[in-house]
Amino acid sequence: MTTLRIAGGRVLRPDATVERADVLVDSESGTITAVGDPDEVPEGDETLSAEDGLVMPGLVNAHTHAAMTLLRGYADDKELDAWLQEDIWPVEAELTPEDVRAGTDLGLLEMIRSGTTAFADMYFHEEQVVDAVEDAGLRARLGYGIVTVGKDEDGAREDCEQSLATARKFDGAAAGRVKTAFMPHSLTTVGEEYLREYVSKARDDGIPLHYHANETEDEVDPIVEAEGERPLEYARELDMTGASDSVAHGVHLDGTEIDLLAETGTAVVHCPASNMKLASGMAPVQDMLDAGVTVGLGTDGAASNNDLDLFDEMRDAAMVGKLAANDASAVPAESVVRMATEGSADALGFDSGRVAEGANADLAVVDLDAPHLTPHHDLVSHLVYAARGSDVRHTLCDGAVLMRDREVLTMDAEDVRERAEERAAAAVERAE
Repeated sequence: MTTLRIAGGRVLRPDATVERADVLVDSESGTITAVGDPDEVPEGDETLSAEDGLVMPGLVNAHTHAAMTLLRGYADDKELDAWLQEDIWPVEAELTPEDVRAGTDLGLLEMIRSGTTAFADMYFHEEQVVDAVEDAGLRARLGYGIVTVGKDEDGAREDCEQSLATARKFDGAAAGRVKTAFMPHSLTTVGEEYLREYVSKARDDGIPLHYHANETEDEVDPIVEAEGERPLEYARELDMTGASDSVAHGVHLDGTEIDLLAETGTAVVHCPASNMKLASGMAPVQDMLDAGVTVGLGTDGAASNNDLDLFDEMRDAAMVGKLAANDASAVPAESVVRMATEGSADALGFDSGRVAEGANADLAVVDLDAPHLTPHHDLVSHLVYAARGSDVRHTLCDGAVLMRDREVLTMDAEDVRERAEERAAAAVERAE
């Protein structure tokens, strides 16, 4: 066993308390073996300094489209449907597998540098994403996104088959750091006949589901009019609300749907920055938390955010959560940190998101020696309201150090940026 001791700092424990402690990691199994008083934690084969820092669970971005970093800043300030149909989808139709790899690499570099250790990705050419995850050292729940609207029978079935094949082939890849899911884009962009047939096949194989739901009123109203029921009631009839499933956004939920989510164990991934930028609405996050729904946090794609920094996302979640509830005490800092760590990890089915013995050694060390993080009255408050991704000093996943003292060890940052710049410009030129 090769061990790594993270020493000299403070540690954020699962109950949201902070204490002076060291953390011992088994680099071979990728798990935490000890957390406690520095005098009681065994010496490690190697040491990583956390002096003047806070050891916290690695952040988990539970909903994104990593390769959309190539479209960052390409089209802004439009509503969702027009933005997708007029700007995003035409460029995405031009993306090659090499483009997706370049965009994904850029996304992973950004996530590592801001303390994210796991994420969920819905896109296409997912074999490129699997390779990128394996090389970068992160953990991920991956799936091929299905859209059947506008496609003929053969095209629609090809999409569904591709999503199933991707989920079956890559589950357990990257030494077990990759898990997969069946990923219909949404309840309105995939035909009911395909959902009924292929969700059943996914269930037969024990494959979980991840899809967009209730993001905008335009995704709710057509289902209510056609089916006479709310979207998640419709989803439950299609067997799409299991305990291993998660839905992204969940903005326009009524009380019946919140109760349904709590009853079935289906998780919601809150994406506040994207919801605000696309004017999708304000999700009832405090109501979901009160009902016992598992709530995680995601950035969505960089084209609708426009970054993958979960510290930004935590601040947004707290702020808009108070506005939505008209209550300054709603969605407090402790709840938001839990959403971005343990909540997101639970949504994706990872034993991560907590600094505790036996959990995955997915960790971030935040440098507290900065003017905007001084004084240290409440470090949980700082993580939500004051910290930035650039405050992360070290990032570890599966017991391996991915970034040490701001230097990413698993990727060539300059090469990643150059390839992304070139690929993004070429894709836009082809589309226009």
